[in-house]
Amino acid sequence: MSMTAGKLIVYYDGSCPVCIRDRRWYEKLAGKTGESVEWLDITGRDEELRRQGVAPDKALRELHVKDARGEIHSEMDAYILLMSRVLVLKPLAWLISLPLIRPALARLYHSWVERRLAGRS
Repeated sequence: MSMTAGKLIVYYDGSCPVCIRDRRWYEKLAGKTGESVEWLDITGRDEELRRQGVAPDKALRELHVKDARGEIHSEMDAYILLMSRVLVLKPLAWLISLPLIRPALARLYHSWVERRLAGRS
């Protein structure tokens, strides 16, 4: 089975306005392709996350996507998998997978998430 085929489950922070906005943006761009993506709000689901092999704290700090084979992808791998399904996002998925861009983007992403979470306290 192709990595871009089958159902995906995206674990996202439903209490994060930016995360909700990004989800809506993805669904709009995905069109019918978006029907193969299930969005699971991780808020209050710590035990369920642990059963899936995802640490709740890590789920807040990195995007996690479960593919049709049950494999969990996180951080940039999750974004690449998700974006690879949508024609207009495929070039972006390729770009962020490049060896120099991927780690730089990961650092920026983690920095942004840490600032967002620090603002919650």
